[in-house]
Amino acid sequence: MNQKKITITLLTIKGLVQGVGFRPFVYRIATEMGIRGEVDNRNNGVFIRAILSPELCTAFLHRIRTEHPPVASIHSVSVDFEEAEDDLNNSFRICASRSVSEEITQISPDIAVCDACLADRKHQPHRIGYPFINCTHCGPRFTIIRDLPYDRQKTTMSAFALCPECSTEYQTVADRRFHAQPVACNACGPIYYAYSGDRQIRDYAVLLEQSLDYIRRGEVIAVKGTGGYHLVCDATQAAAVKRLRAIKHRDNKPFAVMFGSLQTLKNYARTNSVEEEQLLSWRRPIVLLEQTAALPESVNPGYKTLGCMLPYMPIHYDWFEKLHTPVLVMTSGNLSELPITISPEEAERELRGLVPFILHHNREIYNRADDSVLQICGDTPCLIRRSRGFVPEPFFADVETEGILAFGAEKTASFALGKGETIIQSQYIGDLKNWETYRFYAESLERFTRLFRFRPEQLVCDLHPDYFSSKEALHWAEKRNLPLLSVQHHHAHAAACMLEYRLHDPVIALVLDGTGLGDDGHIWGGEVFYCDRKGYERLAHLEYVPMPGGDKAAQEPWRMAVAYLWHYLGDKATFPEGFKSRIGAQKIDMLIRMMQQKVNSPLTSGAGRLFDAIASLLGVCDVASHQAEAPVRLEQLADDELNEHYTVVIEGAQISLRFMLEGILQDLQELVPLPRIAARFHNTLAQLLTAKALSAMQEKQTNRVVISGGCFQNKRLTQQLQRLFAEAGVPLFVPSAIPCNDAGIAIGQLAIAAANR
Repeated sequence: MNQKKITITLLTIKGLVQGVGFRPFVYRIATEMGIRGEVDNRNNGVFIRAILSPELCTAFLHRIRTEHPPVASIHSVSVDFEEAEDDLNNSFRICASRSVSEEITQISPDIAVCDACLADRKHQPHRIGYPFINCTHCGPRFTIIRDLPYDRQKTTMSAFALCPECSTEYQTVADRRFHAQPVACNACGPIYYAYSGDRQIRDYAVLLEQSLDYIRRGEVIAVKGTGGYHLVCDATQAAAVKRLRAIKHRDNKPFAVMFGSLQTLKNYARTNSVEEEQLLSWRRPIVLLEQTAALPESVNPGYKTLGCMLPYMPIHYDWFEKLHTPVLVMTSGNLSELPITISPEEAERELRGLVPFILHHNREIYNRADDSVLQICGDTPCLIRRSRGFVPEPFFADVETEGILAFGAEKTASFALGKGETIIQSQYIGDLKNWETYRFYAESLERFTRLFRFRPEQLVCDLHPDYFSSKEALHWAEKRNLPLLSVQHHHAHAAACMLEYRLHDPVIALVLDGTGLGDDGHIWGGEVFYCDRKGYERLAHLEYVPMPGGDKAAQEPWRMAVAYLWHYLGDKATFPEGFKSRIGAQKIDMLIRMMQQKVNSPLTSGAGRLFDAIASLLGVCDVASHQAEAPVRLEQLADDELNEHYTVVIEGAQISLRFMLEGILQDLQELVPLPRIAARFHNTLAQLLTAKALSAMQEKQTNRVVISGGCFQNKRLTQQLQRLFAEAGVPLFVPSAIPCNDAGIAIGQLAIAAANR
């Protein structure tokens, strides 16, 4: 006899809803509400079939939206109905995952260990002290996943068979570890190990004490983490930090540090409520803070800011529980310019002999992920490096993006792919000029296209044909016979910010960075655009200045100091005595002859090179040991309280900086304190940009301004613009979730390609 057909409500929930305890949560509230039905994971999200009256459906959805697990996020809920035979149980149940389409759901980023799991380590017999404890609310996600849907057999945890106790937890709906894919314990899960000669030591208590002993003695150790290896030492021991610098071949670049608690951190750095929220979030990024108490100079030589983070793995808590030091240096476990090391084989090959102790674990890292970095500008969290804790969380686009693959830039490389209504960006990768980094880029590109079931239809890259990312895009286009769009670098910067804030109408865009090929063949980087996502008009730019030595001028800021003075003052240029004595008259004269004869001296409007020039004139940095060192040191030098500025002149499409440069030279001659000069420079640039943008707004009859480009990692400059535009009553859109540096270029490229379809 045929069953009577009934109306079944179908709910599809999209967002970050897998691997975060969402199905058990739905089960719990459905059971509490007496709902009959079922829930399962699918490629495109969580799917619910239930018998619901309109009133019950409204109440059910309200609870789903307001009570979901803290890590989960809901992008959309679709409601549909089917007439079908009543095949549902008399209660609510969780069903097995199913693949039903080429759509994909969000993959959770890696999540810091939760308080409940830390408590479990102290009383659950099979997890006493277990260093890889996790549940549906915490633990590794992106770094261990191989394929979708997110089930244990499709992660690197497939190598570990569940013991009876963990298996029971895994299958018990009411348990916090129900379908927690990395679930494990002392009996069945991953372990730490290290080598003593040919002998492998696997006892965690012994290994923990060994690691602590090395740290106490001022040694540097290597430890495998969530997304790669870290090099670790006591940040209060100057000799240890110096030894770490020698291992990393890093002269002056600051190290990130980890504190045992927020309370301890606040003894060394000033925080506000937004910074504390980010530090304590499940993402656990590095947050750049104002330092208030001294650490050895070698931690962050010459800097007023400190990159701080809090523990996010059980071993971090174990260290701080037993160590007397309040702070550890935690830096990526790789030699300079190489990708972060992820495998024991790599670590032994690269680090053995450099450090006395390497602590491995046997949970494979499938996807590399460095620590993420951000800072707070005003009240806006601004990502600088987007990786662990953020990737692969997508951006939801307001245009169709399916099939668009954006290859990004070169120095701070990342790529992005369009999947339906989402944009999925890779983790931070690095400088593609390095072979190992390029290999990491190519490997990640292949893995993302497979993992997210992506079929490229349209390729987009930077206008510069010599970028390795552009060459890779051309290779893909030729190999797969796909159309390739080249996008101007600074338009991509602007478009990324526009996409983040869902802006479609034309805006005024202030785009400041170090380099990017312009339409006229010159190097751009100090730009005022009137643009939408489809195209742009270049309204104004910093006046072109020769860049003697080409790329070498970015590595040796003194060259740009000579270039700016010669460009604006010609034969009347007089160089400050300190500058002349440091650089030497012969080298200065040689550079001037290069520019006079136009030998290897391309023209640039790049604001990054302006920062370089001023930094060198002030004696802050003549030769950079790492990217953007001169601009960062100049920002750090500036007096935070000073509001004075030099003459501001905004006439013409080419913005002259002559008046500011003359003011700086006069201040140097009069022995004005350097922090005051640095502050006046920043204030002048902020005033100039604001005035130019307001003038352009009036000309183009628009009322929105976006900023982007690596120069806006300068917190002082960004916050000054926030204040000046707020005083003018003009909305200013500051990159937040998408980095303002070249890591955001791929998102802008994709947005432009989507708009021009």
